This record gives sequence, structure tokens and C-alpha cells, in this order.
Amino acid sequence: MKPLLSKTTRPFLIFVMIVLVFSIPVYYFVVDAIWQDELDEHNEIVAEKTGYEFNKMNASIEEIQSSITLWNHIQPGTNIEKITSNHLRKDSLFTAEKYKPFSADPTIERYRCLKKVIYIKKQPYLFTIETNIEETEGTVMIIGLITFFFFLLIVTGLFILNRRLSKTIWKPFRNTLDKLKNFNLNTQTQIEFDKTDTTEFEELNQSLRKLITHNVSVYKSQKEFTENASHELQTPLAILKNKLDLLLQDVNLTERQYDIAEEMNRALTRSSRINKNLLLLAKIDNSQFDNSEIIKLDDLLHQSLDVFNEHFEQKNISVTENISSGIKVNGNSGLTEVLINNLILNAIRHTSRDGAISVKLTNSVFEVANSGTEKLNTDLLFKRFSKLSADNSGSGLGLAIISEICKFHHWTINYKFENNLHIFSVKL
Repeated sequence: MKPLLSKTTRPFLIFVMIVLVFSIPVYYFVVDAIWQDELDEHNEIVAEKTGYEFNKMNASIEEIQSSITLWNHIQPGTNIEKITSNHLRKDSLFTAEKYKPFSADPTIERYRCLKKVIYIKKQPYLFTIETNIEETEGTVMIIGLITFFFFLLIVTGLFILNRRLSKTIWKPFRNTLDKLKNFNLNTQTQIEFDKTDTTEFEELNQSLRKLITHNVSVYKSQKEFTENASHELQTPLAILKNKLDLLLQDVNLTERQYDIAEEMNRALTRSSRINKNLLLLAKIDNSQFDNSEIIKLDDLLHQSLDVFNEHFEQKNISVTENISSGIKVNGNSGLTEVLINNLILNAIRHTSRDGAISVKLTNSVFEVANSGTEKLNTDLLFKRFSKLSADNSGSGLGLAIISEICKFHHWTINYKFENNLHIFSVKL
């Protein structure tokens, strides 16, 4: 994951770099065209000025011709040639490439040329002038370097300015985010967001206030419902069970009546267990448990194994223990005890007589394995009221409760079937 600032800055830098790269040839052609236009204008002025000066001279034709010959010898890049009226031509502008005259440098250079007919003493002459235009490349290079310098200056300035502005602009958002991270629904208190002059952040805070108010209200209603259900449902269920127990002790019951009462008692016991488990799931979903306790997991595991020792003996199950000592975790001791008991009880229920169960505990994993013959359906494994065997004594919520307790503690529950063993492991 990347911060928002880097996600906006990087595309900006790439875009500016692309523009800079494409601007270099544009600079070259534009500057070259401007330079050639300026040289053409310069050459026109030189040709006109030369004709004007010669015409202004108070000299004979022979003296002027002698001056022109001298001009052609001493003035580089220009040439004045007498032509006849039959060879008059339009002015022409063109670019020529040739070696630099009067130099040993073999480099070929470009010249901007002008051929123009001028009149000296009413006689036509072809005036040719060539001006070097290689300065264009140097000019473009200098412009490019200056542009690149200012590009770096602008990008660096924008980057620094953007970072500083982002800290100021996004400060209300970060304050809101920090308060949301520290918000606990169990406290049922409203969050007081800081005032901000940014419209979007103020709208966000208002929406969050409404959302939190609604969630707190719903949470209170759900909590009241679970508490009321816990008291109101358990009481009649307990009364019914006591009445059935008394009825089962009546010596006047016929065998038929006793069987019916026994079936009712089993159904009522299962209903009571399902009710307790559903209430437990509701409380877990509503985050009604504290998870700040330091739990001695090895001690808790030993206590649970002692409780189930009678069950092991009834089915003649051999138990293998590999429990490290001094294992401590942060969480809720009550829920952790439920998780341990459900895993062991699930293993006992699905282990045939004379089977085997192994329990393992390390710093990173708690594992319960039991012997079996066929892999369980992983799609239904942790779903509520899913039946993985023909045993109807369970509520169908044991593994679902285990999964929810793991989510509450931020643990991970996994299942695998290896070497005829069902292995449930909790990664702490």
C-alpha cells in the first residue's frame, strides 16, 4: 500500500518528464525556424544596404567594378556578380551545407543563403550572401539546459510544497482516522470530531457522526435483546426442565409416558444448549467481551482435559498430550475456555470407541487431532447448524462458535485430514 501523496506525485512527475522530452525537438525546430527567418531578414538588409552604398558612391563604372572585385576578395560569404538583363531572376532563399571556409575544421556546417538581384548605377548584379546558422544547435542546447534546470527547480519546489501542504490539509482527516481507530463500541460514547474549514472533511465528519449514532443505537438494542433473551428464555426453559425431571421421577408413569417425557427432556436440553450458544454468538458479534486479559493457556488446557477425563474413559479413548509450559496469550479467558472445550468435545464426539486423541500446544499453535476414517466437508465445517455426522446430541453450533472466537482474538482456525486424523489447529 502507498500513501495518497505518492500516488498523485508520481504520475505528475512522469507527465512532466514526458512533456519535457517532447519539448526538446519542438524547441529545436521552432528556434531553428525563427533563426532562419531572422537570418533571411538580415541577408535582405545586407543586400539592400550594399546596393545603396555602392549607388551613393561618386565614382565611375570602372571604379565601381574595381571596388566590387575588391569586395568579393575581402568580404567572406558574399559575392557580387554582374549579369545581363537576360539572366534576371527572382530572389531565392535556401539552406546549403558545406565545409567552413578558411578553416582546417572538416566539419560540415549549414548556411542560410540569399541570391538577390541588385542594381548598381542602373546595372543589374547578382548579390549572393551566405550566413552560418550552426548557432541554432548551441542556442537550443542552452535553452534545453535552462529549461531542465527550471524543471528540476519547479518539481523540487512542488514536491516540498505539496508535502508541507498535505500535512496541513490532511491533518483533520488524520485526526478523524485516529479517533475512529480508537473508537470502541462497548463504551457507547460519541466521537467529537475537530472542526475543519474543508467542506469534504466536514461532510465526512457529519456522515460519520450519523453512522456512529445509528450503530450505537443498534448496538444498545441488540445488547438489550440478548440480555433480555438470556433472562426471559432461560427461566421458562429451566422451569420446564425441572417439571420434566419431577415427572420422570413419578413412579406412576407408564413405560410409554416415560419414553415420551424422556424425549421431551432431551429436546428441551438441546433447545436450552442452542439458546445459550446463540446468545453467546450474539454477544461475540456485538463485541460484548473484553480481550485484555493475560491467559495462561497451558493451565487452562490442563483444566479442560481433567474435566473431560471421564468422557475419555467412557469411550476408552487414548489421549496424547504435548503441551508446552508457560504459554500466555492476550484475550478473553471465558471465550478461550469455550474454544478449548468445544474443540476437545468435538473430537470426543467424532472419535469412535477405542480411538485416539492428541492435544498439542506451542507458542504459535494449539492443535487437537482425533482418529477418523473420512475427511469432513470443509464447505460446511464452520457454518451454523451444519451436521457433519449422524450424531444429533450436538447443537450444530460448536465449530461456528470456535470460528467466531478465533476471529474475536484475531487467531486463525484450520482443518486438515492426514494419516486418518482429523486435525484442527488454531494459529495464535
